[in-house]
Amino acid sequence: MKRLPKSLFTAALATTALAAQAHTGHGTHSLMEGLVHPFGLDHLLAMVAVGVWSVSALPAGKAWQGPATFLLALVLSALAGTMGLTLPYLEQGVALSVVLFGLMLAIATRPLPPALCLGLIAMASALHGLAHGSETPATGFAGYAAGFLLTTAALHIGGVGVGLAIRRLLSERRGMALGGLGAALGGAGLYLFAQL
Repeated sequence: MKRLPKSLFTAALATTALAAQAHTGHGTHSLMEGLVHPFGLDHLLAMVAVGVWSVSALPAGKAWQGPATFLLALVLSALAGTMGLTLPYLEQGVALSVVLFGLMLAIATRPLPPALCLGLIAMASALHGLAHGSETPATGFAGYAAGFLLTTAALHIGGVGVGLAIRRLLSERRGMALGGLGAALGGAGLYLFAQL
């Protein structure tokens, strides 16, 4: 049990060595392509982090609010992206959203207004949604979006599971574990940013 925090931290740091995942160069026409895409490093880290943060920082019984906020903002911004809305430096913003989620994890045990944090989740999710909506043709959007949302929800649930495990197994060292995960996530986001 004493090795668990060290193992979690090591695993989290190992993610920083993975290749950067950009939004171009992948299919965006089918349900299967939507199901697979969230396993790219930027999305995977962001979505799991939202689940971990939600269990760690929100009041009991309200952990669903983080993932629900992310999913809603993702859908709305992806629709806006299909209509041509985009932002300059969007890919950099997506990478920096991973850094933001790392910071949120690092301070998850300190009380911050939930509305502020949920607003940050919505803003970060909107960047992810815009990036996907702007690259998805209108004819393939429904299938791709359905797949993307299903995998996103599954990754959020996985993050909730990790957060619950940290709370149960590392109750006395929860702050240290979350801080380590947050630092690793922030490092991964900076790595992704540097690759763009």
